[in-house]
Amino acid sequence: MDIARPKKSKRGRVALIAGGVVAAVAATVALTRLEPAAPSVERATLWIDTVRQGTLERNVRAPGTLVPEHVRIVSAVTAGRVEQLVTRAGTTVTPGTVLLEMTNPDVQLEALEAERALGQAEANLVSLRNQLQSGRLQQAATVATINTEANDARRNAEVIEALDKKGLSSANEVAQARERAAAFASRRQIEQERLTMLQQTLGRQLALEEANVQRMRAVAQFQRDRVASMKVTAGEAGVLQQLDLELGQWVVPGQLLARVAQPGKLKAVLRVPETQAKDVVIGQQVSVDTRNGLVAGRVVRVDPAVQNGTVTVEVGLEGQLPRGARADLSVDGTIEIEKLPNVLHVGRPAYGQPESTVGLFVLDPDGSTARRVQVKLGRTSVNAVEITQGLKPGDKVIISDVSQWDGQDRLRIK
Repeated sequence: MDIARPKKSKRGRVALIAGGVVAAVAATVALTRLEPAAPSVERATLWIDTVRQGTLERNVRAPGTLVPEHVRIVSAVTAGRVEQLVTRAGTTVTPGTVLLEMTNPDVQLEALEAERALGQAEANLVSLRNQLQSGRLQQAATVATINTEANDARRNAEVIEALDKKGLSSANEVAQARERAAAFASRRQIEQERLTMLQQTLGRQLALEEANVQRMRAVAQFQRDRVASMKVTAGEAGVLQQLDLELGQWVVPGQLLARVAQPGKLKAVLRVPETQAKDVVIGQQVSVDTRNGLVAGRVVRVDPAVQNGTVTVEVGLEGQLPRGARADLSVDGTIEIEKLPNVLHVGRPAYGQPESTVGLFVLDPDGSTARRVQVKLGRTSVNAVEITQGLKPGDKVIISDVSQWDGQDRLRIK
């Protein structure tokens, strides 16, 4: 017997299909609106700091070395071969301490030649002085003789003229007597002028010859000094820092032979990065870390030029140096630029330049997540940076390197 089946409504089937489609569309829209899952980060791998309100000390840190304040460079005056090394580096020396001895036969021969030339010049001076003095005396004798003869001729002319007045002499005798007296008077004047001129030229000739002797004496002394310079002395009290020569080595004039420094008088020479040197000025306080203690100091000189990306800053040390401090010791210096009162600051992030805007991850109150916030940075120090916008006191900020999550706006902290 056949049983009649109930007929299904087509309208209900359509409604079911439409409802399924709507549900699928709604699910798809909901899924597209969901944010991607935040990456997880281990808290132990992060460096987290708290934003604070207060005084910010701006510092610049730079490496450097200790160098002597006063160094004397001992250089070669003349060429020579090292024959003996008397002193070694590290020895305390006095100005007369002999450091090394050199030899050079050519220098010794030049010194002997200079001595010979000096002796010849001195002999010439003595000969010229004797010659000029002899000529002056001879001319003086001639003037004396002519003076006597002129006086005799004048007296004889006076006698002839007296006899002529009495008619006892002729006119010819009177004329001869007068002419002879005039001739001797004129000759006396000429010889006297010659004597005066001889005396004047005598002084000038002697002065010229004496100047030549002085030149020869200076040349001889210079050559003697060259010979003496081959026995090299420290020239100043201190500690011999450097003497890098070997026996038999040939040195040339001007070559560095040794360095002598005064012990205990050291200064720090820091190499400040050029980007941070713009705020360093003379007089700023400095703390120098010698790895064996801290020494206070002040900036005494800032090099106007940049070398290899750094600026040389000299620091005068004011405190007592710790034991073991010596020249060429590596140190770290912290220069105090200024103090900023009542500013918002946090530890310096691993990235970001002064006066710029960077994205920093700020922890939520529960500490389990962090969100990226745009933060405007101000002035920076060695370990801290001023916050001008984007954060408030008490915020906890990730300041370690998070560049691997540049594409993320949230982090999950485990």
